[in-house]
Amino acid sequence: MGGETLLGREIVEVFGQSSLGDQLRLVAEAEEETGKLTEIGGVPAFLSKLDPDAVEDAAVVILAGSKKSSKEAMGAKPSGLIIDLSGYMEDETDAQLRSPMVESEDYRADTTGPQVVAHPAATAIALILRRLNAALPIARAIVHIFEPASERGKAGIDELQRQTVNLFAFQPMPKQVFNAQATFNMLAQWGEDAEETLLAVEERIERHLASLLDRGDGIPMPSLRLIQAPVFHGYTFSLWVDFEESVVASDVEDALSCNLIDLRAADMEAPSNIGAAGQSGVAVGAIASDRNSANAVWIWAAADNLRISAESAAWIARESL
Repeated sequence: MGGETLLGREIVEVFGQSSLGDQLRLVAEAEEETGKLTEIGGVPAFLSKLDPDAVEDAAVVILAGSKKSSKEAMGAKPSGLIIDLSGYMEDETDAQLRSPMVESEDYRADTTGPQVVAHPAATAIALILRRLNAALPIARAIVHIFEPASERGKAGIDELQRQTVNLFAFQPMPKQVFNAQATFNMLAQWGEDAEETLLAVEERIERHLASLLDRGDGIPMPSLRLIQAPVFHGYTFSLWVDFEESVVASDVEDALSCNLIDLRAADMEAPSNIGAAGQSGVAVGAIASDRNSANAVWIWAAADNLRISAESAAWIARESL
């Protein structure tokens, strides 16, 4: 559901790289998108209208649109596994929060209820902190999260682009999504007339992160601050991590070394949201000791928010098929 959305397109790309693409059927969220031609793994595909019978019989239903379209899809009473990336099913009593990137090998999810994919920022932070804490026990941490416009979907991307164009043309800027100037600006909160608040998004990330870290061994919950960045795609993170004992940057690099983390040494280019586009996992670099604390380090990280969510959905789908 939501095959034409930014997240839906990312799911199509990820699924198209495996046999999952052969089984994927795209349902348009918007009426005007119905019937449009696209492709899955190089094979032509159409965006279809919501067919209650098809949804009811599907082995897996992926909710990648708005909460409104998710409600419509769930109205068809699907019998298959629900993978929810919209957050619509999050408050269901039998919902399971999933983040395959940070789940241990022996983790066995309860698939009797909807599988709610964790917020990509929560997944990225949890991956870093769990790797660190396993080797270097953490005392406390602070994370600044810089959010891209793509987290607000195509509407967020379009508004940031139009704001930029209108600013140079000395024209009024559209503010339907952010209700504030997002272009060439950093925001600690959106305008008061925005449909959602940045604080609500921050609290959702915090809830998901707390749940993911709770599955680890005594990892302290970090303090978070979410900031709207004037970028189109990709999260970036500034982490301050205070360990229980004195550490140096090389200790941190060793702890973070794994397949899901693209570790950038000091002599390499630091991670960026542009460099992370289309890449799996999390890029980490610019690791530096805190000059005012022997036990603390600064870490810079970047991740493709859409790719993390899409790969999580593919991972969960493979488990059930």
